Amino acid sequence: MAQRRIGLTGGIASGKSTVGRLLAERGLPVLDADVYAREALAPGSSGARAVAKRYGEQVLAEGAGEPCEPLPALDRAALGRIVFSDAAELRWLEQLVHPLVRQRFAAELERLREAPVVVLMIPLLFEAGLDTLCSEIWLVDCDEDQQLQRLMGRDGLSADDARARLAAQWPLARKRALATVVLDNRGGPEALAPQVESALRAGAAPAAPSPPPA
Repeated sequence: MAQRRIGLTGGIASGKSTVGRLLAERGLPVLDADVYAREALAPGSSGARAVAKRYGEQVLAEGAGEPCEPLPALDRAALGRIVFSDAAELRWLEQLVHPLVRQRFAAELERLREAPVVVLMIPLLFEAGLDTLCSEIWLVDCDEDQQLQRLMGRDGLSADDARARLAAQWPLARKRALATVVLDNRGGPEALAPQVESALRAGAAPAAPSPPPA
């Protein structure tokens, strides 16, 4: 692969966005799966209509109208409470959203095909099988207790709700064995910048993702 494609992943609230900002500040294009997933469920989209049809008024934002109206706006917090408490519903939502996200990645990678380096920021990189798009994989790592506290503080979740979201992803321990680079975010954001610089220099030439250990 001539283009260097950095797959940036981690666990929820592990610090991916901070690393993504550091890379964007260095002029690298950052393709954000979370942005594409939000677009897939934007008001008026086929995804939003499918969700409104399945769950009805309980997932509609206040003032959004009935599910049959052309522009349903979703209450994402309400949708999250449903899917993170029911594995079958989470699978349904992923089967709806993941193909749309893949399409956006394909279109953006085609648009950026002449760029020497592209960053693909994908929380569910391994879970969704998108690691095949990448020439190397950077994992933003921290302790599970830190994830839990950061997630509760960031999103205003209870401990039980935060644990349910953590349980919906692969644990970081499983991802570490598959990463090309592990960025330690157990300290503060200021500790990430030198690690990012080092990883950029170390991978100046394109490389294939490291195979999992035997």
